[in-house]
Amino acid sequence: MFDISRKKDAIQALVIFLMFCIPVLLSWNSKTQLGAIIESGSLKMVTRNSPSTYFIEKGEPAGFEYDLAKAYAEHLGIKLELVLPESFSGIFSTMKARNGHIAGAMLTVTDDREKAFEFSAPFLTTTAAVVYRTTKGVKAPKDLNDLVARDKTILVLANSSHAELLARLQTTHPTLKWKESSEHSAVELLEKLHNKEIDYTVVDSITFDAQKSFFPGLQKAFDLNEPQDLAWILNPHSDRSLKSSVDRFMALESTQKLIKKLKKKYFNRFNPLNFYDTASFKEDMEERFPKIEQYFYMAEQETDIDWQLLAAIAYQESHWNPDAVSPTGVKGIMMLTNDAASEVGVTDRTDPQQSIIGGAHYLVSVMNKIPERIKQPDHTWFALAGYNIGYGHLEDARVLTSRAGLNPDKWDDVKQHLPLLTKERYFNTVRYGYARGYEPVHYVSNIRKYMKLLSWEVQVRQAKRQSEEADMNPDHPSWDDTAVVKDILPTL
Repeated sequence: MFDISRKKDAIQALVIFLMFCIPVLLSWNSKTQLGAIIESGSLKMVTRNSPSTYFIEKGEPAGFEYDLAKAYAEHLGIKLELVLPESFSGIFSTMKARNGHIAGAMLTVTDDREKAFEFSAPFLTTTAAVVYRTTKGVKAPKDLNDLVARDKTILVLANSSHAELLARLQTTHPTLKWKESSEHSAVELLEKLHNKEIDYTVVDSITFDAQKSFFPGLQKAFDLNEPQDLAWILNPHSDRSLKSSVDRFMALESTQKLIKKLKKKYFNRFNPLNFYDTASFKEDMEERFPKIEQYFYMAEQETDIDWQLLAAIAYQESHWNPDAVSPTGVKGIMMLTNDAASEVGVTDRTDPQQSIIGGAHYLVSVMNKIPERIKQPDHTWFALAGYNIGYGHLEDARVLTSRAGLNPDKWDDVKQHLPLLTKERYFNTVRYGYARGYEPVHYVSNIRKYMKLLSWEVQVRQAKRQSEEADMNPDHPSWDDTAVVKDILPTL
C-alpha cells in the first residue's frame, strides 16, 4: 500500500534541496563573461607578430595593439596573455574556436566580419592605399579607372580587408586584375614593390606611413575607400559584459591620450635622422659641436672609445641637440632610455656632459656583450646594431646569416640578413620574432659616414690652424682650402 507520509517527506526533502540549489544556480548564472575573465586572472588577446601589433624591442614586448591591450588588462587588474596564430587568417579561426577573448591586429571593421563577430569601439581609422614605385617617365595612377586601364596586377594580403574590397570593386570594374598572397606580410609586399617585383600593392595607410622611410621611391597614389574604423574583434556573447567594458575603456580620457601617444610612438616613424645629411652636419659642426666637443674628449679618456665614434653616434641620435626627445621617451644628446641612464648613473639625460659620458659607458656595456672573437671594426658595428635593435634580434640575424652559409661574425654578411627579420617566413623561425631590421643597417651606415665627415672636418681644422701659424712666417705660402681638400679627400 502507498505510504502518504513517506511521499510528504520526499516532497519536503526536495523543497529543501531546491532551496539550497537555487541560490547556487543563480550565482552561477550571474557570473558574466567579464567576471569569468577577471576571475581567471588573464585576458587572452589574439594577435600577430608584426610592426603594427606586437613585437620584441630591445628585449621587451612592444607594439601599438600590445600596449593598448596591456593597458586594458591593467585597467581590469589582470595580466595580458598573448595567443599568436601562425597566419593572419588564423586570427579568425582562433576566435571562432573561442581560444581568445579579444583579437587585435589592425583589423578593419567590415560587413563580412560583422556577420561572425562583434567589434569594440574603434580606436583608429585608416584607408586602403594604392602604393606604387616611382619610375622616371611614368606618372602615378590617378584613380581606379586609370589603374585598370594600365592592365597591371595588384598584389594584396590573403584574407585581408583589402582583398574583400578589391573583390567588391571588381563587380563594377570587371577587368581589375589582383591577386592574394598568403606568403607575404605587408612589409614584404612593400619591399617587393620597391624591388619592382610587383606592379602595385594595397596596404592600410597607417602601415605605409610607418614603413615608407625604409623604402624611398614608394608613394601612395590614391585611397580606394573612405576612412575605415580599426577595432578589436570579440565573440558574440549574450551578456555583452566584455564589449561594454572594452567600450567604456576606449571612451576614457586617459585611453584617448594613450592612443595619441602610441600612434605617435609607433606610426609616425619618419625620422630625419635616418638619412645621411651632409649640409646639416656641416652647419651643426660650426654651431652646436664646439659647445659639447670637450665632453667627447672626456668620455674617450674614461672609456677608451674613440671620441669621433662617440660624436658620430651622438649626431645620429640627436644632431647634438641636448633637448632632443623621441616619441619613445628617450632624450638628450645620446638619447638614453631611463633604464640605460640608471645603469650608468645618469641623473639628468638633458645634461650634455652626463649624457655623453654616460652614453659612452653604456656603449661599453653593449660592446661587452659581443663575442671577443669578433675583431674590430666589426665588433663595433655589431655593438651599434645591438644598441639600436636589441641584442636578441642581432643574434637572430646572425643565426639567419649562419643558415645561409655566410659568416655570422662579419658585419657585411649579417647586415644583409637583418632586414629579413621583417619577413614572416624568416622571423617565425628565430627566437625573438619580428624586428625593424632595416633600422640598424641605416643606423650603422650613417654613423660610419658621420665618422668620415668628422675626420675630414678635423683635418681641415688642423690644416687651417697650421696655416695660420705658418702665416706668422713670411716665407710660408698662404692657406688654400682647395689644396687641403684635394689632399684630404683621397683618404675618405
